[in-house]
Amino acid sequence: MVVDDDDLFRESLARNLCDAGFEVRDFPSGPEALIHLSEGGGADVAILDWRMPVMTGIELLKRMRQDGRELPVIFLTALTDQIYEEAALATGAVDFVEKSRSFGIVLKRVQLILDGAKLTGTPSASGGTAQPDAEADADTLAVGFLTLKLKTGRAQWKGQAVDLTLTEFKMVLHLVRHSGEELTYRVLYDVVHGSGFFAGTGSDGYRANVRTFIKRIRRKFRDLDDAFDEIENYAGFGYRWKTGR
Repeated sequence: MVVDDDDLFRESLARNLCDAGFEVRDFPSGPEALIHLSEGGGADVAILDWRMPVMTGIELLKRMRQDGRELPVIFLTALTDQIYEEAALATGAVDFVEKSRSFGIVLKRVQLILDGAKLTGTPSASGGTAQPDAEADADTLAVGFLTLKLKTGRAQWKGQAVDLTLTEFKMVLHLVRHSGEELTYRVLYDVVHGSGFFAGTGSDGYRANVRTFIKRIRRKFRDLDDAFDEIENYAGFGYRWKTGR
């Protein structure tokens, strides 16, 4: 589902996605997209512009979440300030891409999200595919007080549901699968955005992006347990999930 008030851009994006093998429904406004969803229409991924008349993209995302619609959302926008990216991620979007990026980048973002929804594996620190242990082969991966439901992308801490987005779940899953290992900012960024994609300001902009994810993940766990401290930070390097917890 593509929602953008720029007719030329929207139609071009929809046509490129169709050529790549996707079935696409496109809408020039948020209200029209909501009508489509309310009438039983669905989508595996929604690509939203931010600045639109009547209803902005962030307002549309909020309405979708209020209505209980959890489909992954990518913001594709001309806005470049990091404050917009942080607001999008905090509201539940899984990705934020500048319109100046090539269609190949957008296509990769969509494919990564769809692949992540299947949770068939995540990139390893060496750039390959991490081999899951015996527990990870099943539907449930349990480590200490943490339980991860691999098929549904749900997490529990001490028996209580942790409201993680799909992207946050993927990052936690990768940390847990490499418990005790020190994972760099770059590796963690590649888990959710794909190798070779840079965000933020300068070549190390991904660090701020990863810090935003980790800060939000920690807050969600600490909302349930003030003593949560399983994610350790190594300043200037990255993070790791403690072992034996």
